[in-house]
Amino acid sequence: MRRLPVPKGPAVVQTATPEELVNRLNQRFASLESLTARVDLQASVLKSKEGVATDYTSVPGLIFMRKPEMLRVYGMVPVIRTRLFDMVSDGKEFTLYIPSKNKAMRGSNAVRKRSANQLENLRPGFFLDALVVRGLEPNDLYSVTADEDMVEDAAKKHLSSVPEYILSIYRRKPDSQKLAPVRVVHFHREDLLPYQQDLYDSEGNLETEVFYAQFGEFGTSKYPSVVTIKRPLEDIRIVLTVQDVKENQDPPLTDDQFQINIPEGTEIQKLE
Repeated sequence: MRRLPVPKGPAVVQTATPEELVNRLNQRFASLESLTARVDLQASVLKSKEGVATDYTSVPGLIFMRKPEMLRVYGMVPVIRTRLFDMVSDGKEFTLYIPSKNKAMRGSNAVRKRSANQLENLRPGFFLDALVVRGLEPNDLYSVTADEDMVEDAAKKHLSSVPEYILSIYRRKPDSQKLAPVRVVHFHREDLLPYQQDLYDSEGNLETEVFYAQFGEFGTSKYPSVVTIKRPLEDIRIVLTVQDVKENQDPPLTDDQFQINIPEGTEIQKLE
């Protein structure tokens, strides 16, 4: 007879009905009007089929978000803290300014023509989707299943049981009985907080995977200290290490905080 590792589960496992789980998500999203985060950003460009990755140096940054779709991501040169890049979006159009190259890029939030340059295919919308887990739209359909994930720590020969709820969100395609996947949100049943979110494009392709880890107290709310964003189609990974988060600032964020002044003579590239 061979002994198998006995999985250890959390001391507390919470329960919630599907309606309660959706209501928690909707209430959390409805209560959030704006967010400012101080982070460290670290990007990696992957070549998964070749098993290699190029890791870029982590840089300090600021992220501003205001509903419904306003976003600004500001990256700084380490140590000297001068502006490395600056990106703003109103949900439809975006501008990315890179001072060191005297260059700016402008384009639609939706990629119309894919570039051979992986980074040029990124659009700011995925930051919005990663920073917060959105509530459901009125016409969204959903299902909730209970599952149990097994996590093995090979070094310690330890097996952990992680009970979870999986919330799958769909939309009905026009004039069809077919349901298109929109998002899948995974919740730990230890605290009913989301720890993973999978987002799909209009063709049903997995577009973004977001992993939330090490939730901490930031003011009156809990927020993950590490947010890992994976973009399978572009083969890019971005890790946000969160230093500080402020929600619903008073005074509120203003329009001019979502504007970039592009110096005269800057080269402007149009992205499709």
